Amino acid sequence: MPNENCLIVFAAGRQLDLLRGEASRIAKEHKVEWHIDRADIGARFCFEDAKARQAFALTCDNFGISCRDS
Repeated sequence: MPNENCLIVFAAGRQLDLLRGEASRIAKEHKVEWHIDRADIGARFCFEDAKARQAFALTCDNFGISCRDS
């Protein structure tokens, strides 16, 4: 899966668990695959679709969790 639809999220512990669940829900809703990798700082969430990535970025923002493009 290309890294063009990825976000690096700065979260750990329960926040990261919460975001994994949200990523799964968003991917299922958009009927796409997703995966998570470790980044130098934070975690990289990658989606097959740009719209799913945008929905995930909005979710991070709503939870007050900072993220940036990968």
